Amino acid sequence: MKKVMTIFLTIATVFVAITALADDTLMNTGQASPAEQATTQQTTTKQTSTKQTSTKQTNKQTTTENSSTTDVQEDVAASQPVSDPLHSFNHAMFSFNDFIDKYFMKPIATIYNKIMPRPLNQGVHNFFNNIGELPILANDALQLHFYQFANDFWRLSINTTIGIGGVFDMATRMNLPYYSNDFGLTLARWGYQNSTYVVWPFFGPSTIRDGIGIPVDYYGFSIYPHIYPQRTRYQLYAFGVLDRRVQILHSEALFEEAAVDKYVFMRAAYMQHRKYQIEQNNHRSFADRNHE
Repeated sequence: MKKVMTIFLTIATVFVAITALADDTLMNTGQASPAEQATTQQTTTKQTSTKQTSTKQTNKQTTTENSSTTDVQEDVAASQPVSDPLHSFNHAMFSFNDFIDKYFMKPIATIYNKIMPRPLNQGVHNFFNNIGELPILANDALQLHFYQFANDFWRLSINTTIGIGGVFDMATRMNLPYYSNDFGLTLARWGYQNSTYVVWPFFGPSTIRDGIGIPVDYYGFSIYPHIYPQRTRYQLYAFGVLDRRVQILHSEALFEEAAVDKYVFMRAAYMQHRKYQIEQNNHRSFADRNHE
């Protein structure tokens, strides 16, 4: 058994190393087209104008204005041209996913959101966050973030028991906040930080590095492969996908308002978000928490 595990880990390590090397080669060869760079700049300008107008209309305090300025600066930083050597494939997958979402996922999510009482809706979301703590715990351990591991372990324990299977998020009320983690961040933690942008069918915006993490988190760390019968497993997973889609309904108005080009906007937003997560993931120690 030990030999099998050793061989498996060796093959997995070589696979990740080869993938990272190929990924690095792709990043060095792929550049955003001039048209996309221009569109990105238009998106940035529109975002900046929208934020500044909103700030003037709703807040006049100095602290709020400073916060808005910081947000605008972050948007500008996020809108820098992104290496996209797979843009032809990505555009095709983006259009495919957009079609599925427009005519299938969004209508179902909208109906669900209207008929589901808000407290129950939140309870369902809490439940899926709770079972999602298992891969988070595994990646905390792989990253040697033991303080964060303790935080997430207590979250899972408290919400599963006192929170009745995670329906009530009691841990957050006890100052144990939710933190997201995944195997893509684990790879970034150990050096695989820069990766080529890619849009996966059904899964949406990602990178090659994060794409490696999807099956690892699902088959290696999540509860889903252990749920039987398989029909129940897939029904539960599909329900979780629907819950995630419902949670972003409220942000679609901002997306439509700010995006000149949906593809470019989504790419910039995803890459900025992952960059932020990678940076935050480097500060999960006990000493870092004490300085917060």
